[in-house]
This record gives sequence, C-alpha cells and structure tokens, in this order.
Amino acid sequence: MKRKQLLSSEHLELTLNRLCQQLIENHGSFSDTVIIGLQPRGIYLARRLHKKIVSLLKNPKIHLGELDATFYRDDFRKRNPVAPNSINMDFIIEDKNVVLVDDVLHTGRTIRAGLDAMLDFGRPRKVELLVLIDRRYSRHLPIQPDYVGKRVDTIVSQNVKAEWKETEGNDSVWLIMND
Repeated sequence: MKRKQLLSSEHLELTLNRLCQQLIENHGSFSDTVIIGLQPRGIYLARRLHKKIVSLLKNPKIHLGELDATFYRDDFRKRNPVAPNSINMDFIIEDKNVVLVDDVLHTGRTIRAGLDAMLDFGRPRKVELLVLIDRRYSRHLPIQPDYVGKRVDTIVSQNVKAEWKETEGNDSVWLIMND
C-alpha cells in the first residue's frame, strides 16, 4: 500500500482558513446558520471550522451539531454490523441555513443519509455542503459540494483519508493506493 500526501498540516490549516472566510462571506454573522458535522469523521472538520469562525466573528452563539446517519444509509443492512455514533444536536434547524460538513465526498451516499437524518431536527431553509476533499467522478448520486477544500481525481482502488490531531496525532490528508 502506497501513500501520497495531498495536504500537509500547513496546507490543511490554509485550506481551513479559506473555507472559514468563504462561509463568513456567505453567512455573515451566522445568526440564521448552523454547522452540522457528519459522524464519524466530518465532526473533526466541523469542530475546527466552528472554532475558527467563532474566534473570527467573536460570536460564541454559533450552533454546532454532530449527526450520525448510520441508520439512514441505504446500505445499512448490507454492511458489517456498525455501532452508531453519538448525536449531539441540542437545537432545531427549522427555517435555518445549514452547512453540512464531511471530510471526504465520494459516492454521495453518506450525504444523502445525512440529509435524511437531519430532517428529524426540523426543515431547514437551505442546506449547503462543505467537504474537505471532493473525490470527483465517483458519484452514485447527483450530489455536489458548495464548498471544497481540495478536489482530487481518484480511481476505485484508491482511498482518501483525512488524519486529525484529535485521532491520529497529526493533521494531514493522504491518497492511499491499494496495490
């Protein structure tokens, strides 16, 4: 198995700063906008973005949610048994703008499941998708991100993994080539 670095720690930090600026440009004070990270790995990106935006806007009232879409997946019963992750959504999204956050967009199935799960918390006014890595040309569903950290072209035998200080001890993104 070979690995190629797509984003170093420094490039990841620059990418997160750019994404925050784009979000602030489009959502202003975030008074009608919430950020929701998809479990399991989109939450790390969502937490980082939230922390940076709160700091930049000096607004600690920006809502951050963590949503598990395990039971909403269309392949739930076909996969190996998976323990669900915790859900941290202590607010309603009724008539709010939602920025749905995930680390890697591949087939679109996780995003579709996240949209279904999100509706349990209200009907949003608008939903935008933010991903750190967009694996183009591999969609099974017509889902496209509104905000992208980096676009990469991959083949089926390749994977993309975002590593976070919180879980792996360092920040980086890797393209993993299975031989």
